[in-house]
Formats: sequence, C-alpha cells, structure tokens
Amino acid sequence: MSRPAVACQIRRRGIVLGCLALLLGSAWSLTALAQPPGKVPHIGYISPGASTEPARQRRLDAFRQGLRALGYVEGQNVVVEPRWAQGHYERYPALAAELVHAKVDVIVTVGGAATQAAQRATATIPIVMTVVIDPLGGGLVSNLARPEANVTGLSLIPLVGKQLEVLKEVVPKVSRVAILANPGNPATASQLREAETAARTLGMRLRAVEARAPGEIEGAFSTMTGDRALLILPDGVFTNQVRQIAALAVKNHLPSIYGLAEYAEAGGLMVYSPSTTELERRAATYVDKILKGARPADLPVEQPAKLDLVINLKTARALGLTIPPALLLRADQVIK
Repeated sequence: MSRPAVACQIRRRGIVLGCLALLLGSAWSLTALAQPPGKVPHIGYISPGASTEPARQRRLDAFRQGLRALGYVEGQNVVVEPRWAQGHYERYPALAAELVHAKVDVIVTVGGAATQAAQRATATIPIVMTVVIDPLGGGLVSNLARPEANVTGLSLIPLVGKQLEVLKEVVPKVSRVAILANPGNPATASQLREAETAARTLGMRLRAVEARAPGEIEGAFSTMTGDRALLILPDGVFTNQVRQIAALAVKNHLPSIYGLAEYAEAGGLMVYSPSTTELERRAATYVDKILKGARPADLPVEQPAKLDLVINLKTARALGLTIPPALLLRADQVIK
C-alpha cells in the first residue's frame, strides 16, 4: 500500500475515532443531565414560640439570613422546616420525633428544653443548639471544647450573678429578690445555684417563684408581695410572654432585670444579655459545616463575645427610679 493511501486511511480512522469520541461525550453529557439532582438538605428548626410572634420570626429570619450569606437559597439547595411549640414544653418531644421521622439532615433547637427533647429523640442526627444557658451544667454536652456526641452550637453565658449586681446598683438597699424560674428548663437548677452564691456576697435574700406555663405567670406574680425586686431567668415560656411579664413587674412595682433582649422593647426595666438574633445567625455556620461533613463532636460550643446592657428610662420613671449616671454611661442602649 502506498504511503498516500496509508495516510488517507489513518486520517479516516482519526475522523471516525473523533466522531465516536464526540458521540460518546454527547451521550455521557445527556446521561449526566438526566441524573436526578443531589439530595437537597432539610433542616429542622424547633422554636418555643409561635410563628405569629414577631420576635420569634425575627430569630428565624436571622437564621435564614445566615444561611443565605453562606450561599444557601431556600427552596433550591436547602429546605428549612420550622416547628413551633407555642409556649408549651410538653410539645417538644412530639415536634422532635416528627423531624426525626422526616429524616431531616440537621435539627436546630432554640433553648435548652428543645435541645433536650431533640437529644432524646435521636442520637444520630446532628443537633445545633442556640440560646442555651449552661449546656454543660444542663447535661446537654459533656465538654464545651469537644461536645463528644451529636449536639453542638451556641450557648448563653450564665449571667445571673452580674445581673444581680446591676440590679443592686439601681436599687442599692434591695434585700429581697424574687427569681421567676421554669423548673422544666434544664438550666434552671444551675442558674439558681449561681444566683444564691452571688446573693450571699451582695447581701440579698432570694426566693425562686416557679411558673411552668403561660397560665401560671400571673399567679406567680401574685405571690411576690414581700419581694422588692425581680430577676427573670431566660426561658422559652417566659419569652413568649414578654409584654405580660414586663407589665406585671411594673404593676407590682418590682424593679426587674432580664436576660433576653426582647424584654427591653416590651417595657422591661433592664436587660443584660447577648444578642439572640446574632446567635441564631451564627447557628447557620454550624449547619453549613455539618452539611459539608463536619461532625458535631468536633465543633466546639461557642459562647457570645459581646454582652449588651439596655436600660428603659420610660419604665424607670414609671417605677419612680433614678438610674445612676455611671450605669447610663455603661449602657449600650437607652430607651427613652
């Protein structure tokens, strides 16, 4: 066979092979396009409140904003499934079981009781907690640096000792302080122990007044006849009733301090706390890491770096109180 003929044959073979490669590539591309898209992760979200409460929606919105900042578009590459306890702790187990049955990829919980219910419902689905006081003392994690199980997230710093100090600055002669507490909250016992330690140093006598549900709050206030000031422990049930609690505190002439920001705009006298919406926003970073393969056990529990002191002067006037100028200068926000 002559060289030109061989060259021609080689060229033909090259063309044929090229065509085959092109056809195979096209077929592969069509097959790839026909494959179902990757599984869209579903994130469960358990809140103590109701979907109709603006404060609760702001928190959920903050979490969603955190997801968007990380590239998640709801309905496209992520689905958020909220569940609302509407102020009733007894609903938590059913809500957690519902999300486990739905096989969500991560469960975000707001508060210690919601986290506890989710933890009891599953030992395998990752749980990201937010706005939880003392998760170590409450038995939710065994170690803050290495949680060691399927729960991690963001916690509040125990602040009752500092809150009592601020309260005494406003009411220097106060000797009897009531503490409104929900015994169903996993953090209540450790909070009360810390408060007792601080009270001895400050020369105060404390009395824990219990309320487990919204319907018990007004009755709890009716027993505070001998108390001269009030500290409200952060709790999902109470946060759903911020306006009621703030109004009852004024009605009963009780200078009060609170551990969640929602109380200030509702008329509470003073708040000393971190930003709960920022905690919710930060929870999205934990979800992102977990969806990308991180284990909750390897993600340290994060505590807020900044605390805010908010003072409501309108409420102070209603109570006939004068806020010390030095305390006003330290305040991050003054509501007039």
